[in-house]
Amino acid sequence: MGSVAVVPMLFADSCRSIAVTDAASAFPISVDKHLNKHAFGWCCRSSNNTNAGETISSTTVAGKLTATSSSNSYPKYDRLLPCPTHKSPPRIEHLVVSEGGPVLEYICKVLDLPHLFVADLIQFGAVYFALVSPEPPSTATAEQIRIFKEVTKPLVLQERDSIKGKTLREAQKTFRVTDVNQVVEPGTYLRVHVHPKRFPRCYEIDWRSRIIAVEESYVVLDKPAGTSVGETIGNIEESCVTFATRALGLTTPLMTTHQIDNCTEGCVVLARNKEYCSIFHCKIREKKVKKIYLALAASPLPIGIIKHYMRPINVAPRLLSEDFIKGWHICQLEVMECRKIPWPTIVVQDEYCIEDCGWPFQDYAYECKINLLTGRTHQIRAQFAACKAPIIGDSMYMAATIAEMINPGLNPFGKYKKDFDCESEKETAMINWIAQHGKEPSVAIGLQACQISWDDDEHFYRAGSPWWRC
Repeated sequence: MGSVAVVPMLFADSCRSIAVTDAASAFPISVDKHLNKHAFGWCCRSSNNTNAGETISSTTVAGKLTATSSSNSYPKYDRLLPCPTHKSPPRIEHLVVSEGGPVLEYICKVLDLPHLFVADLIQFGAVYFALVSPEPPSTATAEQIRIFKEVTKPLVLQERDSIKGKTLREAQKTFRVTDVNQVVEPGTYLRVHVHPKRFPRCYEIDWRSRIIAVEESYVVLDKPAGTSVGETIGNIEESCVTFATRALGLTTPLMTTHQIDNCTEGCVVLARNKEYCSIFHCKIREKKVKKIYLALAASPLPIGIIKHYMRPINVAPRLLSEDFIKGWHICQLEVMECRKIPWPTIVVQDEYCIEDCGWPFQDYAYECKINLLTGRTHQIRAQFAACKAPIIGDSMYMAATIAEMINPGLNPFGKYKKDFDCESEKETAMINWIAQHGKEPSVAIGLQACQISWDDDEHFYRAGSPWWRC
């Protein structure tokens, strides 16, 4: 299609921007990828309504904002660093630029935020832009759809030099804003993570002591639970790669080669250059990398291979079926050992922020050694829960296990699944089943990537003792 352009003023003075409320965990966006247009609802907002984008769920906030009586009405601001300890609802603002100028000035004006705070957000990687606003979701009102159509009219878009030669899809790709002086033109889309997800555990760790090995091309880290391996949406600062790089005094930032969940601890390989990053990715694809895990389960599991099929949707919780379903991904792990050990004491659980998920009190837990044969997201957690042996502290999957124990057949893909008369009935059952799952754990669960090796054990590394043995 031709190039695209937008009128200088997209909205009337009473409604100069579009804001979208965050859907908490259902916001699977990554850099340079399109927004999930069904993950949020749109609303027209006045620029002085700074609470329009807040949700009721809690997370650690980016900065403390409290109202003051200053002449410019900006809130009092405590810097993004050091990381605050208090909590506040997550907040994401979705804006369509109505007047051109520096991005910092525009965001400050529209969201009524202090300059220093917005500058820190940009440094944190919490501000994104696209040349053209993404399509509104199906829940948008007729007026919101009208506004979107107005600003994306072909004749309007064709007048914008910045999008000449690009398709509409290309112009809707999001990128991080990296410069406070970047100029945005009318019609530009902005996504501002006013309260990005924080990782306060990063400041509590002796990172040098977590380094297992430093080689010419890579570093092996014993990742602490409650941290992200690499950058996250809205936060490029608080990650293992950033803090490990600083701890080692490296001039070139480390790079991620693979991921483990934030709530999981253990061995992670970080590349020192792009070449080895590519090499290690190839080793993973060619199944030359072997990963061994320790899991602290609430119930025993038999020795041997466990197989399930995972729904191919990149949203938590991950749903599993014991039976083959066309298009679903196979999940396999091998339980190599399962031994009975004392349930962690309250003192230990408190020290590592292990959540009480409502599992009936018992004296013993079960430490399982696992050979991970396929590497799906949440695989061990979901498979153990499906076997009625959820991992201790796993608030997302243990809640569903408890619900199914109380009401067998609740899981539409489980052992006691019901027969459905139609697809809509099955879809309703699946929605109800998802609702039984809890939130993602805030810090740690009973799961450790205890060992990693590749090239037939030519490279072999072990993590330290898991938290429940300390």
